[in-house]
Amino acid sequence: MFRTRLISGIILVILAVIVVSTGGALLYGVTAVISLVGMFELYRVMGIEKKSLGLVGYLAGISYYGLLWFDGQKYVTLMAIAALMLLMTIYVFTFPHYGTEQVTVSFFGIFYLAVMLSYLYQVREMADGRYLVWLIFLSSWGCDTCAYCAGMLFGRHKLTPVLSPKKTIEGAVGGIIGAAVLGFIYASIFGHRMDEIGNPQAACAAACAIAAVISQIGDLAASAIKRNHNVKDYGHLIPGHGGVLDRFDSVIFTAPAIFFALTFLG
Repeated sequence: MFRTRLISGIILVILAVIVVSTGGALLYGVTAVISLVGMFELYRVMGIEKKSLGLVGYLAGISYYGLLWFDGQKYVTLMAIAALMLLMTIYVFTFPHYGTEQVTVSFFGIFYLAVMLSYLYQVREMADGRYLVWLIFLSSWGCDTCAYCAGMLFGRHKLTPVLSPKKTIEGAVGGIIGAAVLGFIYASIFGHRMDEIGNPQAACAAACAIAAVISQIGDLAASAIKRNHNVKDYGHLIPGHGGVLDRFDSVIFTAPAIFFALTFLG
């Protein structure tokens, strides 16, 4: 199991480096596909992945990425309202075939997967995006690693005793500090190439710290959904890691966090 997880992890990192470094249409397309696969995994938990509620979610996700590509973000609110109206129409005319939770999750998935994950592409498209985009992974996977180490060394107090008994407050704080340090080090190396960031070291450290807090919320939120529905993994697409949601649960949250943190801090 460990060997499979290690090999697939290495392959995933290599692919991520290639896709993110290339950016542009490649990253846009891969991000859109990952979003749709993630929506499928989430909808499968609710039993709507192949039903009309799921179809509306997929179409809304595709529509959102179309708006993003053609600079039509001003129509996102209209798209969201139209999707909600269509979902409610299906709900009332098929009542009681679908439960309220299924309708809610269908709408929730549009923003949770399509909109939030799209900020991976949007950060890459920023002025200094070729350097700033890596902060998403530093604050996500870096936080996970630092939190694990800090928790093993200093962990005493449970963070969420019922949801994730092994996570500690000390580990969470260590993850935030570790992510901030990684952001500072990264900016110390590449900051001179960031033309649009006033104080790269301070901005990157602060952005990573903010994203690290949100990253842990994203990780716990994905776990909570699985616990509520007695699901071990969202899928088996990535050997040893589970599904897209199992691997990218924290990235989903750190991508928009980094985007808006840098927008205000830069």
